[in-house]
Amino acid sequence: MAHFIVVGGGQAAASLVARLRSDGFDGAITLVCAEPVPPYQRPPLSKAYLLGEMEQARLYLRPEAWYVENDITLRLGTRCVGIDPEARTVMLQGEELLSYDELALTTGSHPRLLPAAIGGDLEGVHAMRDLRDADTLAPQMRPGRRLLVIGGGYIGLEAAAVAAKKGLQVTLIEMADRILQRVACPETSAFFRDLHRAHGVDIREGLGLTRLTGTDHVSGAELSDGSTLEVDFAVVGIGIAPATILADSAGIVCDNGIATDAQGRTSAPHVWAAGDCASFPHGGGRIRLESVGNAIDQAEIVARNMMGGDLAYDARPWFWSDQYECKLQIAGLNTGYDTVHVKRGEGAAVSHWYYRGDQLLAVDAMNDARTYMVAKRLIEMGKSPAPSVVLDPETNMKALLKA
Repeated sequence: MAHFIVVGGGQAAASLVARLRSDGFDGAITLVCAEPVPPYQRPPLSKAYLLGEMEQARLYLRPEAWYVENDITLRLGTRCVGIDPEARTVMLQGEELLSYDELALTTGSHPRLLPAAIGGDLEGVHAMRDLRDADTLAPQMRPGRRLLVIGGGYIGLEAAAVAAKKGLQVTLIEMADRILQRVACPETSAFFRDLHRAHGVDIREGLGLTRLTGTDHVSGAELSDGSTLEVDFAVVGIGIAPATILADSAGIVCDNGIATDAQGRTSAPHVWAAGDCASFPHGGGRIRLESVGNAIDQAEIVARNMMGGDLAYDARPWFWSDQYECKLQIAGLNTGYDTVHVKRGEGAAVSHWYYRGDQLLAVDAMNDARTYMVAKRLIEMGKSPAPSVVLDPETNMKALLKA
């Protein structure tokens, strides 16, 4: 009987094993999860879960009983520490060897941390990536406490929003000229800057951290302009890195993640990768996407190819973020845009349309789900309506899909 092993505990892992079973794979499946709980959703950790609006069990992508019912061996709290591609074995902690016919790496990513030399190892300095991080951080979110958020990306902004809603004094610093500079246009940055300031968050851009201070527990921060802050705790949101240590140590090629071909194969025979950890061909180069949509779609393609298929992964990027009462939905990739057009909707609805020349690349939609759905379909269909048509309040947006 064939034995497929999947290493990981997130969306890609859960989607991959589910697709194997739903498409008729009747061999043995072992899912190796380093964490002590079944695969779960990451996005709500910095939103509803941290706010106390979602119970832990609701995070689980499938209940533990589902794995039993589908004859999937779930190895929780077990770390994979090595791969031997030639022998087709993985080494688990405790020197337990498992043989595989096909192996999928869905190891995800890990947060970038501050160096210990500038106080990154002080107590009260938190990352925000997994369930343990959220459970450690949640008790610190008490009204009146002083929080420093380091980094103005989506994770930092979401943590700041939760803290502000809970009545904390929040200061957010961003070394770049503006928040969201790496991922969004100035118009989107301005929208969220104004949103956070309206909720009392002190956003300081173009300002770096010199070091965190404190004896054992963080108590302050020295900033690059010479100013200081008194803080009770800090959240570090300075990006994530793909978890490639297993692949690296096995000699598998990595290039901004575990490098795969269009079908999800790595450089090692019978070893595949999907999700945040994987980089793949896209638009004449390579790309790695950090999103739920990518994790699901790529993992399902890999599952089918592990079973003998030869399907190429066609990425259709989409993302989202919840901050206060605002829902941001993003369709497409804005890389290489040269113009941005702002479309106003009803009430608080607004969307930013990214173009390169005449080509529509991406859309950021704030509080405008209907516009987002149309924009997503337009991008997937390769259609690029003229900006003048998009911005015209008389335009029937759904009709653009048929034009």
